[in-house]
Amino acid sequence: MLRRLDLAQPYFHSNSVSVMNFLASVSRTLLSQAKLGIAILLTSATVAQAQDFPSRPITVIVPFSAGGPTDKVARDIAQIMGKQLQKPLIIENAAGAGGTIGTKKVVLAKNDGYTVLIHHIGMATAPSLYRHLGFDPLKDLEMVGEIADVPMVLLGAKAFPPASANELPAYLKANASNISLANAGIGSASHLCGLLLQSALQTELTTVPYKGTAPALSDLMGGQVNLMCDQTTNVSGQIKSGAVKPYAAMQTQRIQAFKDIPTAQEGGLPPIEVKIWHAMYAPKGTPAAIIDKLSAALQAAVQEPGFKSKMADLGAQAVTPARAQPASLRTHLGHEIDKWTPIIKKAGIYAD
Repeated sequence: MLRRLDLAQPYFHSNSVSVMNFLASVSRTLLSQAKLGIAILLTSATVAQAQDFPSRPITVIVPFSAGGPTDKVARDIAQIMGKQLQKPLIIENAAGAGGTIGTKKVVLAKNDGYTVLIHHIGMATAPSLYRHLGFDPLKDLEMVGEIADVPMVLLGAKAFPPASANELPAYLKANASNISLANAGIGSASHLCGLLLQSALQTELTTVPYKGTAPALSDLMGGQVNLMCDQTTNVSGQIKSGAVKPYAAMQTQRIQAFKDIPTAQEGGLPPIEVKIWHAMYAPKGTPAAIIDKLSAALQAAVQEPGFKSKMADLGAQAVTPARAQPASLRTHLGHEIDKWTPIIKKAGIYAD
C-alpha cells in the first residue's frame, strides 16, 4: 500500500532546505560572475576608449565672450595642447551669468573627454555669489589643472588727484563718498579686486558696475569714474600708452611686464594679492586615464616657450607643470573658495 508523503517530516524538510541553499548559492555565483564579466567588459571598453583618446576634436567651453582675457588664455593654450594631443581643441564661447551658464553646460556634458571647460577665479567665487548655483565646483567636475595667473593692477583716471599709491589711503578715507570705483559687473575680476581693496582699507567707496570691461575702461579714461582694478590682459595697452594712471600691482611681487609699477605694499597700500588664475576642468566621471592624458598635454603646454612668451606679453604668467595637475587644482580651488566666501558674504552681494 502506498504511503502518503508527509511534507512536514524532517527528512524532506532538511533536503529541501539543502537544495534551496544550493540553488541560491549557484544563483549568487552566477550573478557574481555576470557582474564581474560586465565590469571587465566596461573596464576594457574604458581602457580602449582612453587608449584611442582623442580620436576627434575636443570642444573647449569658455564661459565668457570672445576676445576677453579668459578667451585669450584659452585660445593660446588650446593651440598648443592640440599639437600635443594631435587633435584640435575648438573654442566655444558660452557667455552669461558670470560664467555659470558655460560651466553648467560642461557639468551636464557627456563625460568622455571631448568637452572641457576653461574658467577663471570665478569658479571659486560663484558658490557665494549665487544662492541657487545648481552645481558644486569641487564635487560636480573633474580637475585637469591650472593654466596661468593674470595679475591685477589698480588704475586711476589721469586727472585723479593722488600722484602715487602712497597718497591713496589717506585720500580715499578723506573723500570716500565722492570716489567712484568702476568694475566690469558683479562677480567680475575687477569687482572682486575692488571688494578686497575696500576690505583691506576698511573704506567703502561708490562702486559703479558696468556690463563688461570695455565700457568701464572707457569711462575711466574719460574721467567719468576715478578708479578701477583689472587684469593686465585687459589693460596692458592703456598702461603702455599712458591713457590711465597705474597705481599698484595687486600682488606681493612686481609684474615682470610692468616692473616700474610698485606692488600694493610698496605703494603704501595694504599687502593685497589678487591673481586671476585660469584652469581646465572636465565633466564628473570622465575616466581617470583620459584626465591623465589631458593633464599631461596641459603640463607640456605650460612649459612651451611660445605660450610662456604670449602670457608674458600680457603681463600674465604660465603656471609650473606641478600646478597643471588635478590634485594641485583641487587643493587650490578649495583654498580660494575658503578665501573669497567670507569677503563676499561680508559685502552682502549676490549676482542672482
